[in-house]
Amino acid sequence: MAKVVDYYFSPTSPWTYLGHARFTDMLARHGAQVRVKPVDYGKVFPVSGGLPLKQRAPQRQAYRLVELRRFRDHLGVPLNLEPKFFPVPTEDASFLIIAADQQYGASVAMSLAGAVLRACWAEDRNIGDAQTLAQIAAGQGLDADRLRANVAQARSAYDGYTQEAIERQVFGAPTYVLDGELFWGQDRLEFLDRALAR
Repeated sequence: MAKVVDYYFSPTSPWTYLGHARFTDMLARHGAQVRVKPVDYGKVFPVSGGLPLKQRAPQRQAYRLVELRRFRDHLGVPLNLEPKFFPVPTEDASFLIIAADQQYGASVAMSLAGAVLRACWAEDRNIGDAQTLAQIAAGQGLDADRLRANVAQARSAYDGYTQEAIERQVFGAPTYVLDGELFWGQDRLEFLDRALAR
């Protein structure tokens, strides 16, 4: 029986972006399945001790850029350290990804999530803009209007995933959960890899 990973993330998280392609490859390599679960970290942070970026101490903000540069260079992944359109609201992008999952399955949702993350962190595109999201969806062979037709259903799932994340002690993005064990951060993918191999 295939192992299943719950994938909690934000479509504007640079750490999610840095790990997304490797995580996708890992799933394929292990024949594992994924449950794609964008969540509202604006609700997760207040109950988990986290702070939005602009509210963090200056030294933490500065070190974040150091780490992003390190991982960008180490992984050879294109990344704008300070993209033009960040931060932006994440709800519409999250709803689109969830709708893709609901209508076409996890593989399509993962591809769309990857395109959205890339648009924000490598292409300097505004993923808070409806027209930009429609263009990103079209680039994946998807019709944004069709995806948005069930926005109420996607919103309900988004709220549910957020509450579920809180209940499971998720506090940051990305978080991968396998058999109840949390792996926080793209720099923990090696540990997830080992767990999937067991």
